[in-house]
Amino acid sequence: MGDPRKPKKSYHRPRRIWTTDQLNAELYILGSFGLRNKRELWKAQTEVARFRNQARALLALATEVRTEKESRLLKSLNRLGLVNESASLDDVLNLKIEDLLERRLQTIVMKKAGTKSPHQARQVVVHGHVSIGDRIVNLPAYIVKKEEEDLIRLRVNMLSSSSSTQIPKE
Repeated sequence: MGDPRKPKKSYHRPRRIWTTDQLNAELYILGSFGLRNKRELWKAQTEVARFRNQARALLALATEVRTEKESRLLKSLNRLGLVNESASLDDVLNLKIEDLLERRLQTIVMKKAGTKSPHQARQVVVHGHVSIGDRIVNLPAYIVKKEEEDLIRLRVNMLSSSSSTQIPKE
């Protein structure tokens, strides 16, 4: 069953991590989305690759078997906000890592709350100043579902760094 203290890795790193083009592309994504380290990037890449592999495997199946599994995959990706309702498997195959990183709580807080940088948005999330509905979420990598997007709020008791007054709710 495995040792519970050593969970299975949730990412695969690239085979060659020292190529110049790859280093530059990874550094740009890390900076623009405010990721902490390359492991977060590799986790997102692995997740997108998993979705694309599922779509590729469905294309290889017979039509009768494929329809149910295809609708299940498209419905789950639609719930996450990665594809629209009228999407096909081609849209799943065209998913990019940026599509998944746009659905992270940190990125959505950066856009909705108007923070100055993705790093400031990460700090707001990690310090527990963001709630989705009535629960506090302090995980910047949390993938926000479509129905949860309107429920994201900054908490009322968030204090300003310059003074000890409370910031009014939006």
